[in-house]
Amino acid sequence: MEEKPLELVDLGSVPGVPCPCGTSRRACLGAGACSLHLVEISTDSRTHYHQRLTEVYYFLSGEGQMEIDGRLHPVRPGMAVMIRPGTRHRAVPGRTGMRILNFVAPGFDPHDELFD
Repeated sequence: MEEKPLELVDLGSVPGVPCPCGTSRRACLGAGACSLHLVEISTDSRTHYHQRLTEVYYFLSGEGQMEIDGRLHPVRPGMAVMIRPGTRHRAVPGRTGMRILNFVAPGFDPHDELFD
């Protein structure tokens, strides 16, 4: 199969799907090297981890906290956090909600979304 030279995506038009963080609009899933997700973080986000995937959360809007292996870290728009495989994590929105871009490498694999 020939690889496309680019994938142009309007994340706002991609249907949202439930995820442990809230609702994710997933793009570039067939790229293999990485995928991109626009995520609305919900107040009931669930702690999870990945065995192979590395994620970068880039905070677009809303302040809150990032829980990493049980420790809370304050986050705000313009900040980013890289989450390595095996790291338990979840974003915890403040009262104004939270929206992030999630870069996943290699590309997202739903079978590598694990819970304790």
